[in-house]
Amino acid sequence: MILDELAIPIVQAPLAGGPSTPALAAAVSGAGGLGFVAAGYRTPAALAQDIAATRALTRRPFGVNVFAPVQGPADPEAVERYAAALEPEARQAGVALGRPRFDDDGFAEKLALLRADPVAVVSFTFGCPSSHAIAALTAAGSEVWVTVTDVAEARQAAAAGATALVVQGSEAGGHRGSFVDRDGSTEYSVLALLQVIGAHVRLPLVAAGGLSTGGAVAAVLAAGAAAAQLGTAFMRCPEAGTAPVHRAVLASSRPTALTRVFTGRLARGVVNRLMQTYESPAPSAYPEVHHLTAPLRAYGRQSGEADLVNLWAGQTHELAAEMPAAQVVSQLHQELLAALDRAQTRLAGARRRHALDRPDRSRAS
Repeated sequence: MILDELAIPIVQAPLAGGPSTPALAAAVSGAGGLGFVAAGYRTPAALAQDIAATRALTRRPFGVNVFAPVQGPADPEAVERYAAALEPEARQAGVALGRPRFDDDGFAEKLALLRADPVAVVSFTFGCPSSHAIAALTAAGSEVWVTVTDVAEARQAAAAGATALVVQGSEAGGHRGSFVDRDGSTEYSVLALLQVIGAHVRLPLVAAGGLSTGGAVAAVLAAGAAAAQLGTAFMRCPEAGTAPVHRAVLASSRPTALTRVFTGRLARGVVNRLMQTYESPAPSAYPEVHHLTAPLRAYGRQSGEADLVNLWAGQTHELAAEMPAAQVVSQLHQELLAALDRAQTRLAGARRRHALDRPDRSRAS
């Protein structure tokens, strides 16, 4: 299994929508972790090019993340009302809102590509593919990981034949990986989720959510994870395709929140004016709202107007360093080892104190 072969138990989150690049995935894999190429929002042809480019940069294993198809189209009237609410923003920016539409992001075509040209790992977000699809990818030579956010999802993925589970806590930046877009008030933190899923499902677990330091990696490994998946920690790397306006905000200490404003699906990002203004009318309507707001978000990235951009980020984004991805992996590894040494030292001290205390208790009795 790939997780057993990693020199460093660090997985780079897929980071769809711009930050994901072949250079980033190759750098993380080359440094001893596991890099990921994001298939989300890419055409099958573009995905094939990204896979080829990553292979040209590294001989190490890497993965590809695919968006599982979401439930059927949203209420068109709700989407129309939201479009009307956003129209003044688009008019002021001098752009036209996009045409809201429902699609499956080329799911079948991407699976066909990955069966014909397999990679080490294929992971899924937003749902669990059928057992037939998982079996076909496994037969082609790929492991299949499924992102889960509660015990029910974990059980469903295990029953379908998943090789491992990416356990996504509420601290994570970007979209919630839940099978159904739901209210975020009942979401688990990553440490809580690792414990409850580990009690019910016997599969390797990859922890994700707000992990930016080696100490945090040590914590999730101690809680039962086989590896830690980090996304925001890599978004300021030079290999990442993160927009300059996004990079600048990541370096700040601004708070994050969950929102549907930009894509119609719950996601965590740094709070900005658009989130504060339009959260109430934003419907649960993915990918319709994603297509609707795409031109406005593109304008914000190009013009540097952070208030118009989906500034996806985990809760610890201010800890993300601006350094090469291989250096990030190496630093995390050194911090991880140091954290484990500190824990061992504290445990040894506690054992010594306990041993010294026992004779006193014996005499007192």
